[in-house]
Amino acid sequence: MRSHSWELSPKQAVELQKELAPQVVIRDDFGEIRCVAGADMAISRDKKYGYAGVLLFQFPSLVEIDRVHAKVPLKFPYVPGLLSFREIPVLLEAFKKLKGRPDLVFVDGQGIAHPRRLGIASHLGICLDLPTVGCGKSRLCGEYREPGPKRGDFSDLSDKGEVIGAVLRTKEGVSPIFLSTGHRVSLRSALRLTLACHQGRRIPKPTREADRYVAKVKLEDIL
Repeated sequence: MRSHSWELSPKQAVELQKELAPQVVIRDDFGEIRCVAGADMAISRDKKYGYAGVLLFQFPSLVEIDRVHAKVPLKFPYVPGLLSFREIPVLLEAFKKLKGRPDLVFVDGQGIAHPRRLGIASHLGICLDLPTVGCGKSRLCGEYREPGPKRGDFSDLSDKGEVIGAVLRTKEGVSPIFLSTGHRVSLRSALRLTLACHQGRRIPKPTREADRYVAKVKLEDIL
């Protein structure tokens, strides 16, 4: 696990993003995938705490192996484009509790489909030194054409002439998701692996279940 200081101003965080972005590996750099993880976050009502949930699944069966969570005080302000500095410290605490190490992590957020090419999935991948895929429900940046209507149809997500992701239809009749390389995974493999994990729903199971779990953790803490 790689580390850097999280005690940064927004200006320093932007400079660190520019420094880390060239370290993102956008080709396949992984062996056999036997287990995958899904990671997601929630914020407390008073905006003082972050809740992270990480679930581990066998692959390709997607049978759950483990689930862990963490609650950590938030130290970085909400600044568009700097989400990772607010949320990754919480996610890292959850990952430390996992009994096993995933071969691939699906992150609810962007990978290189980010103005400075370092969204939360890419930043987390560098910190964990793990292959990651960014699965966003909405676009952060870039332009695209609506993909075809069938499962598996996709179109390029491009920014300033560079392909930074794909707009993927995971299920016929539902809105597409915004997929991008996080770290150590090519876009082609990200598409293939995401379709292998969606199980007939719009959102792939790892991040879908992580979202449900972290919402439950947050609710139970409130109660």
